[in-house]
Amino acid sequence: MSEVTAQQRSGTQSVERAMAVLRCFEKAEQLTPTAVATQLGLTVSTAHRIMRALHAADALAQDPATDRYFLGPTTAILGRLALERMGTTVMHPVLTALRDRTGEAVSLGTRVGDEVAVLVQIPSPHPLRYDQEPGARNPIHVCAMGKALLAHGTEPATMPEPFQRHTPSTITTHAELAEELARIRERGYALNDEERLVGVRAVAAPVHDQTGHVIAAVVVQGPTVRFGDGRIDELAAAVTDTARELSSLYRTSGG
Repeated sequence: MSEVTAQQRSGTQSVERAMAVLRCFEKAEQLTPTAVATQLGLTVSTAHRIMRALHAADALAQDPATDRYFLGPTTAILGRLALERMGTTVMHPVLTALRDRTGEAVSLGTRVGDEVAVLVQIPSPHPLRYDQEPGARNPIHVCAMGKALLAHGTEPATMPEPFQRHTPSTITTHAELAEELARIRERGYALNDEERLVGVRAVAAPVHDQTGHVIAAVVVQGPTVRFGDGRIDELAAAVTDTARELSSLYRTSGG
């Protein structure tokens, strides 16, 4: 291996490890280097070195009383700018209107590899509801947003078979997924029929940019007791109307 190639590979590994460390904070508010090392399979010294470098760049901050690390101001600023530039700020009223129209929880998400990352969540006013906090990630094959993004996007899912099963209704093969995506394209919306969580259904539709490229998906989700077969057409109409409005808004806002 040449010296240049070795340096390039080392640099890539450093970036990948730094991103992996930052992603540990998606589900934990504060972490120690030991906790991060355990989660990622690193040595404590390696985790500590990476976290110190991120701290120096203000991507992480540190509580002086506990020495625990948490997300820093640089991460917050970049995250806010990313959301604004994706148009989520101007989309928020439209998403709220969908929540008010249906009475159900609404989310906006985008694809990250073979997962869907939640960008915005508008909670339902009902005590019995299904919430997804911003930053949450779902496997692409078991959520309505993921299937909407796959059905109308150009990049296929890359998970090896069998796909991870979450419930008896989970799709586990590429052939089954292809059949489902064809149905989604035909009817114009995606349905998650208790495929990730028993007792939860969801209806989603894709959001397009000015070139027609799929950039996100919008979804309404809730308990099956309120998402019966007799209500799916109503929810699908509301979601697809909102997806069209969001697509138009994204184009006119310069997103």
